[in-house]
Amino acid sequence: MTDLQEYVEVWWHSVGDFVELVAAVPADEWSLPTDLPGWDVQAVVSHVAHLEGVLGGAPEEKAEVPELPHVAGPMGRFTEIGVITRRDVEPAVIVEQIRSYTAARHADLTATPPSDPRATAPGLFGLIGWTDQTLLRNRPLDIWMHEQDVRRATGRPGNLDSPGARHSADYLLESLGFVLGKRLKADPGTTLVAYVEGHRPTAVTVDDSGRGVPLAEPPSDPDVTLRMDRETFILLAGGRRPTATDNVAVEGDRDLAARFLAALAVTP
Repeated sequence: MTDLQEYVEVWWHSVGDFVELVAAVPADEWSLPTDLPGWDVQAVVSHVAHLEGVLGGAPEEKAEVPELPHVAGPMGRFTEIGVITRRDVEPAVIVEQIRSYTAARHADLTATPPSDPRATAPGLFGLIGWTDQTLLRNRPLDIWMHEQDVRRATGRPGNLDSPGARHSADYLLESLGFVLGKRLKADPGTTLVAYVEGHRPTAVTVDDSGRGVPLAEPPSDPDVTLRMDRETFILLAGGRRPTATDNVAVEGDRDLAARFLAALAVTP
């Protein structure tokens, strides 16, 4: 099985988990706020239905997007369309849309398995420069992250060791060098190691050009060592709850660690 096919399998598993969860949430809980500014549970589920519909052959959706504090940039306005068009739609109908759209997409991906990671992604995703690899790798991350948004909002924690959970954390761990070098502009030679429960240690350093690059093995005496569980890492790297830093064990340069954790959110 190729990496692309593995991404499809993780996505399909994550879709099943997501649908099972949201189908069990009673209608009176769909208005509960989530960690995402401006979005309640219904907005999160609507967003998933919209994007999976774009990929699953649904008709193009259009809506006038007003000025909203949580909407920024063209992509933000696009993702808000699916929320607006479903605001008055019954929850069961939205869940059935996800089932239908993802089933169609899965059938296509099974009949013609993706094979070229550099191929241009379909539709809008290709227009913004995504390849098939970027798209197929991103979808399970998006689905699982939003599953967790719904779980926290409705008091249904869990599913933190699923294929989607492991995939999402592994994916986000790749951003540590970017945060250390690009965002913090740490000095060349600065090293950081993150121990996230359930994953191999992730070690990064800043090279002479200022880029954060991975290290094959953790150095014996890094500038900063961080230790946390998977959920804490997801909350921070996913930009959900900055106060999750309280659950991180820090060794070494505590000022650098604090600045790093404050800058760790790499996905909205």
